[in-house]
Amino acid sequence: MEFIERALRFRCQDAALYGVLALPEQPAARGVLIVVGGAQYRAGSHRHFVLLARQLAQAGIPVLRFDYRGMGDSDGDSRGFEQVGDDIRAALDRFAIEVPAVREVVIFGLCDASCATLFYAHRDPRICGLVLANPWVRTSEGLAKTYLRHYYLARLLDRELWRKVASGRFGYREAARSFLRTLAGALAFRAGKPSEAMDAGGNRPLPERMLEGLRRFNGRVLFILSGNDLTAKEFLDMAEGSGEWRELLASPRVARRLLADANHTFSRRDWRDQLGRWMTEWLGSF
Repeated sequence: MEFIERALRFRCQDAALYGVLALPEQPAARGVLIVVGGAQYRAGSHRHFVLLARQLAQAGIPVLRFDYRGMGDSDGDSRGFEQVGDDIRAALDRFAIEVPAVREVVIFGLCDASCATLFYAHRDPRICGLVLANPWVRTSEGLAKTYLRHYYLARLLDRELWRKVASGRFGYREAARSFLRTLAGALAFRAGKPSEAMDAGGNRPLPERMLEGLRRFNGRVLFILSGNDLTAKEFLDMAEGSGEWRELLASPRVARRLLADANHTFSRRDWRDQLGRWMTEWLGSF
């Protein structure tokens, strides 16, 4: 389907935000808002969000991607993923004005944009679904456990590591210090010590707050996970260790897809295309 791209300028409080709308000739009633994660702007790593928006628009799905305050072209001070609810609401308001045919919206969020999405979605009835890619559930203990379980085992099977050992180029002291720090973190995780992943106000650990957001959101949810990504592995390890997370992920309203060889940002074309196909199929399934 043919589509056009249109640059948008809209307000969030006292700041001007900028975005790009991909608008099909005959837009579907369900649109997609791309919420950017990390130190990114609306194009995304290797133009991932540009290409994803165009792929969806070719299937008739209108897509808006935008910059938070303080990021990309937008005005204002930069802020973390826990302080962008007003930005998301402003983007949804402008989306509704620009595309009156859109009756409901699905939000796509990669990495910590998944957190921002879960914190906000249950407060806005216009949102009918979430696509959460490689969600960020970072705690120091969880990261340590993930490294021990996934990274160090893979390193032991790495031929380059053993070539360094054989040639005398391997840094034993530095490697030992790194391993001991990781082990200490994993032991703290196992002992159930409080997580460091709390916000400045001393709120609960990040995975708990994300769980609450998911529980309070009544729409459909699609998790897309990369097989070659420690962030995704940390999420899976955390979820496997939590009865509450396992229960929610087993709900009929929650779906999951695994792209076995993909990295965190789906940097290869075939990975990006597969993600887009999964999204298109899922958007039409309810």
